[in-house]
Amino acid sequence: MSSGELLNVEPLEMKFPFELKKQISCSLQVSNKTENYVAFKVKTTNPKKYCVRPNTGIVLPRSTCDIVVTMQAQKEAPVDMQCKDKFLLQSVVASPGATAKDITAEMFNKEQGQVEECKLKVVYVAPPQPPSPVAEGSEEGFSPRTIGMENGTEVSRMFVDSHDKLPEARSIVSKLTEEKAAAIQRGNKLRQELELLKRESNRSGGVSITFVIIIGLLGIVLGYLMKRT
Repeated sequence: MSSGELLNVEPLEMKFPFELKKQISCSLQVSNKTENYVAFKVKTTNPKKYCVRPNTGIVLPRSTCDIVVTMQAQKEAPVDMQCKDKFLLQSVVASPGATAKDITAEMFNKEQGQVEECKLKVVYVAPPQPPSPVAEGSEEGFSPRTIGMENGTEVSRMFVDSHDKLPEARSIVSKLTEEKAAAIQRGNKLRQELELLKRESNRSGGVSITFVIIIGLLGIVLGYLMKRT
């Protein structure tokens, strides 16, 4: 802040967040610390580059006035983000009840009376960067990359792997189902033959050695088929 006898000016450095091909504005606030009407005028070393609104005006006693300085869109970035442009804010006591229409260039002639001056620097600053994206569901103390690996990448990879193995699994299940059906069919056929042999044995009035052997083999086959199913 510049504290003169007439006006306080804030800030003394006009900071512009520089971006190519974009108009950028900066605000100044001047405060009248007297009981007088104070006229001001803003000058710059590069008038084609900046637009000042208002560039002249009257600050009422014990009141403030905001000045907006707009830098025109630039096609090239300055070397090392350095700017040599400067502003000069002049102020002088005006007649009571004066308005902006009453301001003349002669009022700021130092030969005509006391003129207070405040020099202002132009500073380019890098524009604010957007915050880094954070993985949804992440917590403090865990990096987004770790959370993404646990909740996103690994899970997706597991899903793809299991999805790729589905045809193979379905083929195995289908094969087992067919084998089970065939085994059941063979078992039913053997049971039918066993019943037939029993009937023939009853008719003959005894149990032949052949029948005993067949019964033994049938038991072995049924046991084997039951294990497979």
